[in-house]
Amino acid sequence: MSETNSAAPAEVAAPHRYTAALAADIEARWQDFWDAEGTYAAPNPKGDLAGDPELVARPKKFIMDMFPYPSGAGLHVGHPLGYIATDVYARFQRMTGHNVLHTLGFDAFGLPAEQYAVQTGTHPRVSTEANIENMKAQLRRLGLGHDKRRSFATIDPDYYKWTQWIFLQIFNSWYDQEAGRARPIAELVAQFASGERAVPSADGSPRAWSELSAVEKADVLGEYRLAYASDAPVNWCPGLGTVLANEEVTADGRSERGNYPVFKAKLRQWNMRITAYADRLLEDLEELDWPEAIKLQQRNWIGRSEGARVDFPIDGERITVFTTRPDTLFGATYMVLAPEHPLVEKFTPDAWPEGTHEAWTGGHATPAEAVAAYRAQAASKSDVERQAEAKDKTGVFVGAYATNPVNGERVPVFIADYVLMGYGTGAIMAVPAHDTRDFAFARAFELPIRCVVEPTDGRGTDTSTWDDAFVSYDATIVNSAQEDVSLDGLGVVEAKARVTEWLERRGIGEGTVNFRLRDWLFSRQRYWGEPFPIVYDEDGVAHALPESMLPLELPEVEDYSPRTFDPDDADTQPETPLSRNEDWVDVTLDLGDGPKRYRRETNTMPNWAGSCWYEFRYLDPHNTEQLVDPEIEQYWMGPREGLPHGGVDLYVGGAEHAVLHLLYARFWSKVLYDLGHVSSAEPFHKLYNQGMIQAYVYRDSRGIAVPAAEVEERDGAYYHGGEKVSRLLGKMGKSLKNAVTPDEICAEYGADTLRLYEMAMGPLDVSRPWDTRAVVGQFRLLQRLWRNVVDEATGELTVVDAEPDEDTLRALHKAIDGVRGDLEGMRFNTAIAKITELNNHLTKAGGAVPRSVAEDLVLLVAPLAPHIAEELWRKLGHTGSVVHQDFPVADPAYVLDESVTCVVQIKGKVKARLEVPPSISEEELEKVALADEAVVKALGGADIRKVIVRAPKLVNIVPA
Repeated sequence: MSETNSAAPAEVAAPHRYTAALAADIEARWQDFWDAEGTYAAPNPKGDLAGDPELVARPKKFIMDMFPYPSGAGLHVGHPLGYIATDVYARFQRMTGHNVLHTLGFDAFGLPAEQYAVQTGTHPRVSTEANIENMKAQLRRLGLGHDKRRSFATIDPDYYKWTQWIFLQIFNSWYDQEAGRARPIAELVAQFASGERAVPSADGSPRAWSELSAVEKADVLGEYRLAYASDAPVNWCPGLGTVLANEEVTADGRSERGNYPVFKAKLRQWNMRITAYADRLLEDLEELDWPEAIKLQQRNWIGRSEGARVDFPIDGERITVFTTRPDTLFGATYMVLAPEHPLVEKFTPDAWPEGTHEAWTGGHATPAEAVAAYRAQAASKSDVERQAEAKDKTGVFVGAYATNPVNGERVPVFIADYVLMGYGTGAIMAVPAHDTRDFAFARAFELPIRCVVEPTDGRGTDTSTWDDAFVSYDATIVNSAQEDVSLDGLGVVEAKARVTEWLERRGIGEGTVNFRLRDWLFSRQRYWGEPFPIVYDEDGVAHALPESMLPLELPEVEDYSPRTFDPDDADTQPETPLSRNEDWVDVTLDLGDGPKRYRRETNTMPNWAGSCWYEFRYLDPHNTEQLVDPEIEQYWMGPREGLPHGGVDLYVGGAEHAVLHLLYARFWSKVLYDLGHVSSAEPFHKLYNQGMIQAYVYRDSRGIAVPAAEVEERDGAYYHGGEKVSRLLGKMGKSLKNAVTPDEICAEYGADTLRLYEMAMGPLDVSRPWDTRAVVGQFRLLQRLWRNVVDEATGELTVVDAEPDEDTLRALHKAIDGVRGDLEGMRFNTAIAKITELNNHLTKAGGAVPRSVAEDLVLLVAPLAPHIAEELWRKLGHTGSVVHQDFPVADPAYVLDESVTCVVQIKGKVKARLEVPPSISEEELEKVALADEAVVKALGGADIRKVIVRAPKLVNIVPA
């Protein structure tokens, strides 16, 4: 039972006791005060949010939380952990002389609202806005100090107007590799038109830009644009009726939402050419203050590797492969293409070549049948499944042979699911002697295995005796020579350089860099998302809407769901909700050359779009003329000492966004930076990943979760309704029936208690279990704090205008010094421990607390428990809010102990303990130690070989 319920008799005798009811009253009053006074308004240097010049002149701090999604389930106590932490840190920064921008918006486009609309007929905007209002109320109750003038939701047309505008900036840009930055597409067109840059052609013949048709020009520019539409293999989920990004597909090839099967299909989709920025995304990571684990995830996701592109001739054409080991080219005995590779049909003959091995055909009468059957099989697997180290390797011969360029050998071409179209060129040269997967495939299909890297483990070069491939980057090349190139006897590095130079001289290869990163699939077959500001003419050429036509708002539709299909039917095509509103889709527009008929894009942007740039909108949220005013952006996010690429000063959120939101946002920032719209090339300078608040999940014998609140513990076991249940620590959530809402805790103890408890549970970056029974500990801390300042019987102040004694001064200044350092380092749990220690010192000392000590104690508490701090600050006679008061500064004279204990050791054993001044020198400490009576006795007149002094805490004496 909580203290608030058990204390009812005491409340009669102490009507001014700090109770849940009093806390609720205090918190509601101060929340109203903060809203009315605009306490948390952060002034800009100009514009409609300009304010106090003195605040603008201070050092700035831009502190952000990752965008929350307004779920219909509302918040549980795990959700506010990061929000409370950033609030505490922001309050501390205000009190240490900073102009702090801290606000919160809502990432409100998303599939859950659309699915709810499908189920109920409720427009997604209606349910989403209701969820936002509920979440705002929950967050307000926590006393979060947000600048509410800057808040918005991504579904606001005034917001997504600029999301669409950014898309058009990307669409109308290309990446100039020579300049190393994005440039307007108009500059590329000018280069083509003037002849400065040759117009690409399939056969290499010269073409004049002026002679190209509109469709041909669009096709050429589509190969350069940073946002482009293409027919490409995608993750098609018939059960959801939409295409999914790789990151939205689980390891077992099913949709993350709904658990439907996902297939590979070729569809026309919008993509972002994020791969153009791969090197910069890697290089600039080094300057960011991010957890190393997140940096590593991004490095691995980008996956930079150096090697060579090599052309294998085939039927007058060529298959290009990327390999990191061109030194092993002489060992390539076959090739493998991804099943989706576009050249497969071109080289698949009508009949099997004479002498085709039966194992290569898959039991099919013709190559075409074999390829079709295998493609269908591969389409049902996820990329993860396809790359798994399965025991049995599968594939089929396409019926054609390519030529190994270094030795002229004919090598059979296969398709196999372990090669992915999304990595490299979608084709590999197989060197089975020196690659584990290739070795297994070669053995399964009875293909030649030639050793070209001399084994160092004694197995010899006869591969018929091998059980597995020999893989080494530190060995000698063998069996790799022909008339004008020999790699024999070279090490791997030398051999790679020599063969690459040889390939380049002959125009059949080149040294290159490859990336695992793929272009970002940017289309969704959904209703509830930002419409693309793109229309198509009668020839299918895409045209950008002018800025004057933005925002392009979502139309009303009768049915919000994409057309879904049999989840197992891969041979289907998307039908989007927008495509069913013909009045909206087919329009007459004047785009500058007279009214014409156009057809709108009927896909929508993914839910990631709005969160790629929201940090900029926080800066200048009411600007109708620009994305953000340059001076305002420079003030809050521009580069400065310690932030070479600019960005937000502190960004707090979950580690699960490492390669989705964080990578996408970095890409958008770099494009905007290149085009001169912002001064910050990186969105978030410092990243902090908070841990997770976990809770026990109780399951019955069927494995079904039962309500945690109804479980009883008896003799170390757990029971629900008399039945024994299992207990396991896991996530907190409504579906697991273990969620505790912040509203419950606020009603029982108050928001300040909840804030303190969540911050005191442990280090912020570590996951920790929730225990409602432990919350009362922080409630008692606030009650003791209240009693040290306020008389519970009368409500009057109990502090006195007297000087504190020496012990109290030392306790106070040690607390100030420790809490200040802890809050700066976001060690909130240890800061609370130090405040508790000081508060306990005052309680144990008895008598009235000196006013000066009480005021400093209230200021220490203010970032963590702002409501009670405001109330006590007002009771102490101050008229201004505690929010903008100066944080206390410790007096060094009281931080150091008057004396410290020095341990004296002889031969590693403690022989004396000395009380010495903390400032004692090494020379003086040595003299004191050697003169100590116990030390003299222990030495017994022995000579001393060495004295090691670590002032003021250790002296180690080594006798001769």
